[in-house]
Amino acid sequence: MKYSAQSRYQQLSADREDFLDMARKCAALTLPYLMTESGHSEGGRLLQPYQSLGSKGVNALASQLMLSLFPINTSFFKLQINDGEIANIPELTPEVRSEIDLNLSKMERIVMQQISESSDRVQLTVAMKHLIVTGNTLVFAGKKALKVYPLDRYVVDRDGEGTVLEIITKEVVDRSLLPAEFQKQDKEVNAVGEDGPKLGVAYSSKHNDAEVYTCVKLVDGQHRWHQECDGKMIPGSKSTSPLKHTPWLPLRFNVVGGTGSESYGRGRVEEFFGDLTSLNSLTRALVEGSAAAAKVVFMVSPSATTKPQSLAKAHTGSIIQGRSEDVSVVTVGKTADFATVQRMIADLTQRISDAFLILNVRQSERTTATEVNQTRMELDRQLSGIYGALTVELLTPYLYRKLHLLQRNKLLPTLPKGLVMPTVVAGLGGVGRGEDRAALVEFMTTVGQAMGPEALAQFIDPTEFLKRLAAASGIDTLNLVKSPETMAEEAQQAQQAGLTQSLVGQAGQLAKSPVGEQLLQQANDGQEAGPPPQAGADL
Repeated sequence: MKYSAQSRYQQLSADREDFLDMARKCAALTLPYLMTESGHSEGGRLLQPYQSLGSKGVNALASQLMLSLFPINTSFFKLQINDGEIANIPELTPEVRSEIDLNLSKMERIVMQQISESSDRVQLTVAMKHLIVTGNTLVFAGKKALKVYPLDRYVVDRDGEGTVLEIITKEVVDRSLLPAEFQKQDKEVNAVGEDGPKLGVAYSSKHNDAEVYTCVKLVDGQHRWHQECDGKMIPGSKSTSPLKHTPWLPLRFNVVGGTGSESYGRGRVEEFFGDLTSLNSLTRALVEGSAAAAKVVFMVSPSATTKPQSLAKAHTGSIIQGRSEDVSVVTVGKTADFATVQRMIADLTQRISDAFLILNVRQSERTTATEVNQTRMELDRQLSGIYGALTVELLTPYLYRKLHLLQRNKLLPTLPKGLVMPTVVAGLGGVGRGEDRAALVEFMTTVGQAMGPEALAQFIDPTEFLKRLAAASGIDTLNLVKSPETMAEEAQQAQQAGLTQSLVGQAGQLAKSPVGEQLLQQANDGQEAGPPPQAGADL
């Protein structure tokens, strides 16, 4: 039975409904514009939560993820030679490999420059926010730019191992952008296929808008897709891509129960939904209660001689006739309750701040860089599980897609298969490097304190230490750290220069001695007498 993309979209939407409902609730507590309620009109007013900690936490966590996954001014990947293939290439000498490494480093800089000049970072930041709040997002890595689809604009179907089998997106476009046969809206219901369901096209409120569905399927190790409108395929919309270079990247934040148990993920906000809900309710109660407590109302006894009108019209310093006991002030009397609410809010604020990795470095004049680095390392440890999933579903596919596009546009040479391997070093790899760096520095410090600097000079190879420290810091040591051969050559040259200087010094001392002066005088006398006569010369 043949189904249209629209009908298939509606079928797969049933599995997405619960995730979409939770996503909207999570967005309402943090960033409402990320996922609006169903039926929300474009440009309509959004209800804002009573607390801002949710939005602050989402922005802080998204920034932390971006800095860790796509660090600024450094590459999140490395192009390196596969050590397993070196034995099969005898002509790959150390000098040749050094030259290859230098060229690979230049290629890395070209890729990072292309990323910096594009809008990828902006779109990836939006994708991170969707992942944190809704747990899902779809990134399309097109030829020119990235495009982010929120959860309410796509459906996905996965197999038991988590492999994406089908993706369908839904977009609203102006009909003037479509081919001529789609320019005029059909009034009748479209029947798709012989036995397919007769479904009409749900149009938006704008008369000239049309819904376009993009259907992506996994066929023979390739992603193949086309676009449909009004139940008919749009001409020229078919396209294919190898799975390794696919532009379709459906991302998940947390996967519950294994890779294939659920087609959709769950966000960070859902994990702390109870705390955020409680904080929002308590903040609202505190705001409304404080407003009620701040309201001043005077009450006058019914049998009082004091006239309420005189009291209401009186200004500061006015004199009116009456008795003070006739007037009283109505107070809420909930000061103790407010204090309890404030303590609960403070506790919830701390828990949510820790959950969303809001950096709370001790603010003082004595705050050291070591404290800041230790805090950041602790944040990286907490994010290690998230890094693992995003490295597999985002970093690696994005890297291969970027390399493929640059090679196709002749901006990068084609890499030899099997010899050069692109490797992601950010994210989880960055956490590992940070741990290695800390362990290496601690080891050297311990050895120096326990055995003294003489032991360091005796047992530790300085060149190897510098290379390992640079590797743990993600620094390329090519043409930076001197090789043992270079240092030996420089030592020999320095020795020769020292010997020459010593000989010159000794010659100078000899010249100043009595013997040196006598030899110098004899040499001068010989020059004045001229050369000895030759045989046969005229006398």
